Amino acid sequence: MKHLLRIAFLLSLLQCQLSFAQSFKFAFVTDTHIGTPNGGAEEDLERTIADINQLPGIDFVLLTGDITEMGTDLELKKAKSIISKLKVPYYIVPGNHDTGWSESGGVSFIREFGSDKFVFEHQGYKFIGCASGPYVRMSDGHIPRDATVWLDSVLAATPKTQPIIFVNHYPLDNGLDNWYDALDRLKKYNTQFSICGHGHSNRKADSEGVPATMGRSNLRAKELIGGYNLVEVRQDSALFAERTPGVATKPVWRRIALGPRQYNTSRKYDRPSYAINTTYPTVKKAWSYHSDANVISTPVYTKGLVVFGNSVGKVEALSGKDGKKVWSYQTGGGVFSSPEVYKDYIIFGSGDGSIYALKAKTGKLAWSTKTGASVLGSPTIEKGVVYIGGSDGTFRALDAKSGKQLWQFEGLQGAVVSKPLLYEGKVIFGAWDRHLYALNQKDGKLAWKWENGSANRMFSPAMVTPVAHDGVVYIVAPDRFITAIDAQSGKALWRSKEATVRESIGLSADKQLVYGKTMQDEVVAFKTNKTAPQLAWKMNAGFGYEHVPSMLVEKDGAVFFGTKSGVVYSIDPKTQKVNWAHKIDNSMVNTVNVLPKRKLLAATMDGKVELLTY
Repeated sequence: MKHLLRIAFLLSLLQCQLSFAQSFKFAFVTDTHIGTPNGGAEEDLERTIADINQLPGIDFVLLTGDITEMGTDLELKKAKSIISKLKVPYYIVPGNHDTGWSESGGVSFIREFGSDKFVFEHQGYKFIGCASGPYVRMSDGHIPRDATVWLDSVLAATPKTQPIIFVNHYPLDNGLDNWYDALDRLKKYNTQFSICGHGHSNRKADSEGVPATMGRSNLRAKELIGGYNLVEVRQDSALFAERTPGVATKPVWRRIALGPRQYNTSRKYDRPSYAINTTYPTVKKAWSYHSDANVISTPVYTKGLVVFGNSVGKVEALSGKDGKKVWSYQTGGGVFSSPEVYKDYIIFGSGDGSIYALKAKTGKLAWSTKTGASVLGSPTIEKGVVYIGGSDGTFRALDAKSGKQLWQFEGLQGAVVSKPLLYEGKVIFGAWDRHLYALNQKDGKLAWKWENGSANRMFSPAMVTPVAHDGVVYIVAPDRFITAIDAQSGKALWRSKEATVRESIGLSADKQLVYGKTMQDEVVAFKTNKTAPQLAWKMNAGFGYEHVPSMLVEKDGAVFFGTKSGVVYSIDPKTQKVNWAHKIDNSMVNTVNVLPKRKLLAATMDGKVELLTY
């Protein structure tokens, strides 16, 4: 009987495939990187758009991410102005360059292009495309939680026999920390193949049996002219050929056989291991909540509630006892700002360009203050004053009771995405314009600003939350240096690349040590001092390759931090040994919130919020 059912299923697939016999052609353009310093990217894209417009038989264009270099509003507007010259429909998704450094948290991409995902049908095929992050933080690629929820709804409305072509920026492999979320779903359907960008070259691939193709970047690189791919979908095959705009189409380099697909969903493939949780059984999950979008901030705990925002702009409050939702509040843009508490208010920024104060008990709006652009930075509150940076080139001080602006500092050339440090009468923070700033806390006037000498914005000290002791401010940045800066003058006292720390930092309880995570397995500690770098110790914690900006927090004699692989660690700084480790999921863990009575709140990029006991 099972054999007959299988034959019937295959016959239905074949019949369905034969009904979509008409061939069609589309252009496959990726990694345009508008905004690169030499200006060639714009010329390359202009040339490609003009070429597509004069070619006969192109039904539509797929653009598969890294449309811009840094995801700035200016770059996105320029890209849109060029792409809008197409005379055929186009469908577009963002890449890591569009969202990872985005000054709007991805809001501007959606504003310019209408969405960060798409689904449409053409000649009987269903094309499905979605974003792949990461958002605002350095991390592995990640299909957003809201996209996974959306994908479920799209597939639920798709006949099992309908051929599917899946579009993403990243390949469907472990370059995405949740590649299996997409593959496990797609393999239950008649998925013909997937296409992606990211690698800047034409490559054939196989994603657990699903045929896959990476396309070359549109950039010219070392050639005189850039390029893209033309894809012809015939009854029995899909043909990929590279096109040099205005010159020629090269011979077909990739041929994918089309037809009924029935994947072996019982076959086992590599998946993330949670074996580490059995190694440390004393760590327990008190409760777990899965938000419907990414959580890229640290939850706050107040009066029995756990409060956080997600990447589609929803702020949620959970019961600290059981993790059940108590209330929610919807803003108009992604929330990447870690909320802070002032009396009965929860205060945070939103990608919609406003700073909000909600009443903690009810989630009702107390006040909101509109700014000129997204507010991705996290607030620091002291003596009734909120200090917070935004993406409109402005850092603000607000009255915590009313939201009234007390002062502002203008002139920032990049977004503020981190939490400021208040120290010795100064507000200290970094921005994605290569600089660390110190403003006078009373009036917001510039005391000093510091930069590391690199012209590369991607080396900015923007994600780190600075720490300070004895007149010295300490930061780490993507340039992999730890830097000690005089708090009064802003002059660098010393810099060290000995330990290749990145964007994670912490200060010991006795303020004698500055902690950092290296990019390979190690936690290090430098002595706080004004004269020269002194590495006190380093330990191998075994977390592997690591680059996420999850700060190190010391409390009750232990140091806590999260990693890109969804694992929370506790280490003993005296013995340099791991106390325990616990894996929540396989995505980035934000800076954790360590609570009294051996409890810890952690949130992951995939939207998991958990209370651990240890």
